[in-house]
Amino acid sequence: MSSLHQNRRQFLSKTGKAGIALATMPLISKLVPEQYFAVSEFKQQPLPYSYATLEPYIDAMTMEIHYGKHAASYAKNLAEACEAEKVDINNSSLTAVLKSISTYSTKMRNNAGGHYNHEFFWQLMQPSPSTAPTGALAEAIDKSFGSFANFQKAFGEAAKNRFGSGWAWLLVTKEGRLVVSSTPNQDNPFMDVAEIQGTPLLGLDVWEHAYYLKYQNKRPDYINAWWNIVNWEMVQKRYATAISK
Repeated sequence: MSSLHQNRRQFLSKTGKAGIALATMPLISKLVPEQYFAVSEFKQQPLPYSYATLEPYIDAMTMEIHYGKHAASYAKNLAEACEAEKVDINNSSLTAVLKSISTYSTKMRNNAGGHYNHEFFWQLMQPSPSTAPTGALAEAIDKSFGSFANFQKAFGEAAKNRFGSGWAWLLVTKEGRLVVSSTPNQDNPFMDVAEIQGTPLLGLDVWEHAYYLKYQNKRPDYINAWWNIVNWEMVQKRYATAISK
């Protein structure tokens, strides 16, 4: 074989492999957290990491199905609800919709909540090992719960004891207090139908599709593992923004 043909084959082999690698990569966002909803609050955004990088705590297949199937369906159904109920997604705030959700249909409630909760959830996790909150948030947690360990216990109980499907939350109330709560289905603390209302700082999805492939019926094991990938920097930024308003 001539050197020209050899070089051509090597080039095609390398570029082919590169193309396959690019084609099989999950969507990875280049957006920083503060800009995450800047494109459109009403549309699904790319994940800020690959499907596999939360391993071993959340497996790649769960992430792929969770993001690509469940969360994608909320975004699709939200678009349909907005069109049917004349919500101008170019000039409306998703948070404003949530805060007056009682005036909308059940379809809007389920899918606006489902979309917001999942887009929020992806931001709250990171591939690198989690540490612990610092600064003003750490002080507020100690003041509200006595210690970080006490907070983790309260949050874990809220997540574990949520009957059926739903979410556990750390939120800040309009008075500036930190509170742990849980909501059913795809409700969240922004909603005017929530038992405890406020700005969510941290949320954990305890629907079975979020953990069943890896943890089966052992929800407490999923909750305990999840602490290893919490993005506390994001939580701290949300807290700083919430108390500055």
